[in-house]
Amino acid sequence: MKIPIELKHKPVIVSEEYDLVDGRSAGKSEAKGLSLGLAQWNDRGKVEISAKIWRHTGNKWSRQSEEIPLHRVIDLAILICRSKIFFSEMYHNKGKNYPKIDRIGMQGGAMNVRVCVENPYIEEDIKLFDKCLRKDDELIGERLRVLSSLLKEIGY
Repeated sequence: MKIPIELKHKPVIVSEEYDLVDGRSAGKSEAKGLSLGLAQWNDRGKVEISAKIWRHTGNKWSRQSEEIPLHRVIDLAILICRSKIFFSEMYHNKGKNYPKIDRIGMQGGAMNVRVCVENPYIEEDIKLFDKCLRKDDELIGERLRVLSSLLKEIGY
């Protein structure tokens, strides 16, 4: 399925048929494509690149398609990596007095990462999250290895 080009997000680099490799939803995902392109929120003279996940309901392109600035995509990858570290060391972090997980310096400030202790079901949800991470470890690990290799290739 071809990603639409007539909408406000202007795709430049695309990955079509993403539904065939979309993790556990592979083969049945409504996320039909990914793209990097010119953001739909661009104002004249202020051009940004964004990533977009294109969802298709089977009948039409979904309003739930998501456009994300590139730095947020990378921030999500950082959050995933930091969460994997936290959960791999979770036996050190039992109990309701969870520490702040990390304070990751960026842009002269920091991205704070912590357990959402305000969630009234946090203990149960942590167990479910951990179970999902473990279940999807092969899928996530494969992608992280590819990402690691590409980061090394471009000098990071």
